[in-house]
Amino acid sequence: MKKFLLGSVALAAMIAGPAMAADMPLKAPPPVVVYSWTGCYVGGHVGGKSSRSDLTYGNTLGIGFGGVVPVAGANVTDSIYMSGALVGAQIGCQYQFAGGWLIGVEGDGSWTQSDGQGAIFAGIPAIGAGGAAIGPFAPGTYRAQVTEHWMATARGKLGYAWDKWLVYVTGGGAWAGVRSTAFSSAFVAGGNLGFAPLQEQTLSGWTVGFGAEYALGYGWSIKGEYLYMDFSNKTYFGTTIAPIFSEYNLHLRQSVARFGMNYKFDWAGPVVAKY
Repeated sequence: MKKFLLGSVALAAMIAGPAMAADMPLKAPPPVVVYSWTGCYVGGHVGGKSSRSDLTYGNTLGIGFGGVVPVAGANVTDSIYMSGALVGAQIGCQYQFAGGWLIGVEGDGSWTQSDGQGAIFAGIPAIGAGGAAIGPFAPGTYRAQVTEHWMATARGKLGYAWDKWLVYVTGGGAWAGVRSTAFSSAFVAGGNLGFAPLQEQTLSGWTVGFGAEYALGYGWSIKGEYLYMDFSNKTYFGTTIAPIFSEYNLHLRQSVARFGMNYKFDWAGPVVAKY
């Protein structure tokens, strides 16, 4: 009889246990925490650039370019190509909304040192003692040099984030500090003769590009970015050297690739995913 009672109790427990467990409420899984890109940030970057400068004669034309007065709009030299490294810093703010969408603004500045030269097509008479013309030298003995020292941008940003990944497009204004020089490469006894006008100006233009960024955690992230920049014509030597030298317009275009790191100051905590 005892064995029968024990067997009955065990059987009842086996049947009732699962039924009672089914009636118990299930514990919800913990919510998934998604990284938030909202906040302001500062950072630094390194990279490289490739540039093309086109020089064309302006409206103020000097005298004695190889005995021929140049024509406004004609090329001073062939296109001058430049390349170089850059290093700089950036600062910005951004806001993530509607899930993964992001808008923001960013400003940056970079230091660079890149230059290139091109032979001026016509020979130019050098100016000797007393202002007397010597020459003209043969075409190609005078050269134009373009040097870029710095660049800066102020841009808007539109992106989309998947947790710790962010991709974006960007565009806005661009500025660059560019020096232009004309000098003689002809050698005569006593050294080079002639003038070497030099002028440095700030070019302004526009930029567009795209990039991707990955959050490492604790506010740090790394990114890669490409920008294309196009600067409006800038006139050099318009009134400084006339009538010895003719003014010319400089048109600069360049591609910039750079890699950087940001540190973000949060406005809010992580985003909690909804179910």
